Amino acid sequence: MMNRAVALIALSWIAATPVQAQETVPTNSPRVQAIQKAGALRVGVLANPPWLVENTTGGGEQWSGPGWTLAKEYARLLGVKLQPVPVSHETKVPVLAANQVDMTISPLSVTPQRLQVIDFITYASTSLCVFGRADNPKVANAKSIDEFNQEGVVVAYYTGGGEEHWVKTRFPKATLRGVSTAGTAAPVEEIMAKRADITPINRIPWVALNKKVKGLKALPEGNNCQDSKEMGTDIGSAIDKNQPEFLAWLKAVEARMQKDLTAEETAMIEKM
Repeated sequence: MMNRAVALIALSWIAATPVQAQETVPTNSPRVQAIQKAGALRVGVLANPPWLVENTTGGGEQWSGPGWTLAKEYARLLGVKLQPVPVSHETKVPVLAANQVDMTISPLSVTPQRLQVIDFITYASTSLCVFGRADNPKVANAKSIDEFNQEGVVVAYYTGGGEEHWVKTRFPKATLRGVSTAGTAAPVEEIMAKRADITPINRIPWVALNKKVKGLKALPEGNNCQDSKEMGTDIGSAIDKNQPEFLAWLKAVEARMQKDLTAEETAMIEKM
C-alpha cells in the first residue's frame, strides 16, 4: 500500500515537472539578466479596454485588466518591480527595438507585418458580430450570418473602417450601404431607421450597445456573440524579436493564467 502511494506521488511529480520547468525563470536569457539587474520590468502602456484599463480617478491602482494582471505576474516571478512606460499608437512597437521597454503590454493585434519585427504573447482575441432590429423578420428568423449574403438584404458599414473589406467579401450578394463614420462603434442609426437590415460591430462594444439600445439581435448567437470567430484577430503583449528563452517563459506563464485572464476580460467588458 505504501509502495503504491509512493508511486502515485512520483508519477504526480513527473507529470508536473514539464510545466514547472517551462515556468522556471530563464536566467540564461540576456533580457532576463538585464531586467533583474535593473530591478524593474519596463512595460509600454497605452489604454485599450478591456485588456488594459487606465484609472484616472487619482485613487487606487493606475492600471488594470488582463494585460496588467499578466505583467504583474511576470514581475513577481522575476523578483522585480513593474514599471509602466507611456507609449503612443505610433511608438508602441518601435520602443521594443529601441530598448526603451522590455515588453509592450498595450494590447496589440497580431498582423503579418508586426510578426516580422516582434513576437507576441497572445491571451485574447477580437472578432465581429452583426446586428439588426429584433423585429426585422430577416434578422429575427436568421440562424447564421451566412443567411444575410443574399439579394434583398441591406448591409450598412462605415466607409474606410476596418470592417469594410470584410463586409464586401462576406456579403457579395447583398446590397451594401457605406456611410460616413459617426463616432460610434457601428452605424446604429441605419439600423434603427430601417435603412439597413444588419451592420457589423466588434464583439467588445456590442455588449455595451446591447444594454443601451433595446430591441436588437446579434449573430452569431450564443454567449451574447462573444464567441464569434468572424474576422477573428489574436490580441496580446509583445517583445522584440530573437529572444527565444524569454519568449518561451512568457508564453508558459500566460498559458497557466489563461483561464483567469479570460474571466477578467469578461468582467471588464460587462463594466464598459
